[in-house]
Amino acid sequence: MGFGDVSDGGGRGQASRGHVLLLAADAAVRRGRVLVAPGANVAVLAMVPADVLLGCGSPADTVCLEGMRDPNTVLARLRAAVAATGPLFVYVSGRLTADRRGRRLFVALAGTTAGSVRYTSLPWEWLVGELRSRTGGVTTVVVDLVADKEAWPLVGESGTLPGLAELAAVQVFGVVCGPDVPAGDGGVSGYTRQWIDQLRRAPVRPSDVEVHVLAAGSAGLAPGTLVVPSARELEMRRVPAPVPLHPRREPGPVAAVKAGEAEEDPRARLHALALEGRHGEADALARAWERGVVERWGRASAEAVRCAEIRADLARMAGDFVSATRLWLYAGRARLEWQGADTAEVCDAAAGALYCWTQVKDRAGALEAGPELVGLLRTLPLPDPGHLRLAERRLETLRAPDRTAALNP
Repeated sequence: MGFGDVSDGGGRGQASRGHVLLLAADAAVRRGRVLVAPGANVAVLAMVPADVLLGCGSPADTVCLEGMRDPNTVLARLRAAVAATGPLFVYVSGRLTADRRGRRLFVALAGTTAGSVRYTSLPWEWLVGELRSRTGGVTTVVVDLVADKEAWPLVGESGTLPGLAELAAVQVFGVVCGPDVPAGDGGVSGYTRQWIDQLRRAPVRPSDVEVHVLAAGSAGLAPGTLVVPSARELEMRRVPAPVPLHPRREPGPVAAVKAGEAEEDPRARLHALALEGRHGEADALARAWERGVVERWGRASAEAVRCAEIRADLARMAGDFVSATRLWLYAGRARLEWQGADTAEVCDAAAGALYCWTQVKDRAGALEAGPELVGLLRTLPLPDPGHLRLAERRLETLRAPDRTAALNP
């Protein structure tokens, strides 16, 4: 059964209502260990306001499906969602499987076994077929799946999910892990968590392309994970630059138009380069972009700080934890000047700095950044006080001249 239909009520603008459909399919489990917990993913995604998921201010309905056993019931819900005249956001998480006889892909539903795939699972072509018939507004599909040993040969060898290329009017993003992905803790998967975090922390609502590439780059995906679209495809895309939320001065009408037109936002390209291991190119492009932002909006602007945060994430992906620590510290201090100490963005910057600092193996580099990090942590109402104690203990160890303990306590 679905665990709820949530509407914003009011009956406003029925002709242009949007729709959010969140499907928690069957969990992927191996040897008693959970590989993906779709119920946890959908539960936390359902807490994101529908207008944020849709990227617009349209009134919308949200339908969450969990524990479904009848594919026809899911199909009926899917058809109702596709019929929405406004924007549509569809999320599917769970286990991807295959019919051994027909070699067809299915989204396994609750209770699906190897022998009942054809009768208790949602055929992948049903999902693609319904989306192909979509004639309404903007459509975004996000998948967070694990392919079992039956499905992985159909996905891993082709490097894509079948039928997606036919959906010209639908944006599809997501990840598909193979059957050998390391087991998780039964909580929210990294990709879905990062998708939500990117929506929450950005000063301007990013495009879905941006959210996807940032999430895929920060999720710690296992080697061999299928990323849709691929890094090469992402590099070919152009993402329109958002108009900044916090300019240093209020621009006039002409300046405001120029600030937001023909200008490419390189974040998709940056993370595509990083995912391909081309870290030097990514860093050079990020620095050039940052210089332009600083010239336009100033070093202390929110836009410049966001550039520094992106460079910090790129440095982390490249294994340059010293630079990543410094950049996160700069971002945390800058945000603290115009945001409260208890805001999510400030705490996220401090958490990023702490993590990267604990990965620094060079004693001199760790000593240089340590006092500033501890000072920042002491000013924040941390959700876990243990983070401050960890930083203080490590700094004490680094400062002791006669100790040769490992840098990581």
